Amino acid sequence: MIRYILFDLDNTLYSAHYGLEDNVSRRIIEFLAMHFDFSLEEAERQHRDLLKVYSTTAEWLITEKGFTDIEPYYAAIHPVGEADSLPRNPQLRSFLASLHLPLAVLTNSPKEHADRILDKLAISDLFTRVFDIRWNRFRGKPAPETFHRVLDVLGTAPETTLFIDDIPRCVEGYLALGGKGLLLDEPDAYPSYTHDRIRTLPELTGFIC
Repeated sequence: MIRYILFDLDNTLYSAHYGLEDNVSRRIIEFLAMHFDFSLEEAERQHRDLLKVYSTTAEWLITEKGFTDIEPYYAAIHPVGEADSLPRNPQLRSFLASLHLPLAVLTNSPKEHADRILDKLAISDLFTRVFDIRWNRFRGKPAPETFHRVLDVLGTAPETTLFIDDIPRCVEGYLALGGKGLLLDEPDAYPSYTHDRIRTLPELTGFIC
């Protein structure tokens, strides 16, 4: 029986159609190009390759580039007005409230980004906790220790906690722990995905039992 629902944030609690995550990726590439004197093409290649190994660019910067102060990076990729184009979604709020289960957020983004998104969507108060990348010591999904730390704090177990994310490897990392996970594939980008997959968030109700 599901006793807790754990949500990814970006492109999960709001539609990828709004392009917020695309803008973040663009700013990451621009930061790498400027900071390391890469061409934009080289920065894009570096970004693509590092995400095959690391959960986030920040983890790569700390581990391989010796960054000790990651805050200028986060300030560059998550500017204050980043969520301005995101509309409120009363239907989302009603749906989340109708689940009648405790809800939490696990994101590979920093807390200030999560707060802006949740505040703009007017759903901040519906979540018991927001676990961000700093809280997770810059070790993000799909690292097993990240999931375990979150579940320990929530006082729940993988098999009784439903996790929803838009990135296959994050969901697969959770499934490997014995958890129940759903891939939210709004654009139908992963038709050959072999585990449970939904196209819209309300479909998750079919997996709460």
